[in-house]
Amino acid sequence: MGAGLIAPAVIAAALVIRTAIAELRVPGSARTAWAFTRDPAAAATAAVVLGVVTVTGGGWDAAAWGLLAGALTGHLTHEARIRDR
Repeated sequence: MGAGLIAPAVIAAALVIRTAIAELRVPGSARTAWAFTRDPAAAATAAVVLGVVTVTGGGWDAAAWGLLAGALTGHLTHEARIRDR
């Protein structure tokens, strides 16, 4: 594993652990936290960010950071759309 892949892997693992702990405390919270994956606008935003970061960076390091950035952007987009309703 390259040095550039360690940071996004650790951040992604921390997010998954945070989701698991929240699910243990409040059943159903994981479904709510990851609802952005079923939102078409949030998924499109995440895909665009993933593509831009991957293409501009090149390599596996950029793909890992792009995946993380896309997931976080998709989550924020979904949260903003929920508040606007």
